[in-house]
Amino acid sequence: MSQPIEVIGGIDTHTDVHQAAVIDTIGRHLATEALPTTPAGYRDLLDWLHSHGRVLVVGMEGTGSFGAELGRYLRANQITVIEVDRPDRRARRAAGKSDSIDAYATAVLTARATSTPKHRDGAVEAIRGLRVVRASAVKARTQTINQIKSLVITAPAEVREALRSLTTTELVRRLAASRPGTDLAGPATAVRLAL
Repeated sequence: MSQPIEVIGGIDTHTDVHQAAVIDTIGRHLATEALPTTPAGYRDLLDWLHSHGRVLVVGMEGTGSFGAELGRYLRANQITVIEVDRPDRRARRAAGKSDSIDAYATAVLTARATSTPKHRDGAVEAIRGLRVVRASAVKARTQTINQIKSLVITAPAEVREALRSLTTTELVRRLAASRPGTDLAGPATAVRLAL
């Protein structure tokens, strides 16, 4: 009985569909396939890779973004994943976009790509997700406070004088409890409503 051939996969990751290619160990293109970025698509992709031979390794672009979940899935199924950097734009323009996914697999085959991607799981990944949201919330809070203070500075005197000496916490409490009125033709009411 003959041994199955050994193959190397290359995957170009995207939002909705991952484009995959498979080559043999001497660099011959065997097949190309597009599969959805869903759990069923990941299973199909792995089955498709295995249908061409024994998978040695998969070269993948975007293991920290579009390919994060696929990378976790492949590693959980004992597939070695190598991060492949996107070819520089000048090289892509000169050579054209033809089969970049083959290039990912070839980069692994020729040892040009050797980076082990971050696993993007466990406590570190959980903390990273929380930090991303926190940083965004802090930035939004700062922008909102700056906008409020800017409005206070340019508000009509009756509004400005009532609010300018308050701390940020006092200012937010006062504004949350305020009832600005309904006469939007008056600048003081309009700025109170905006605040």
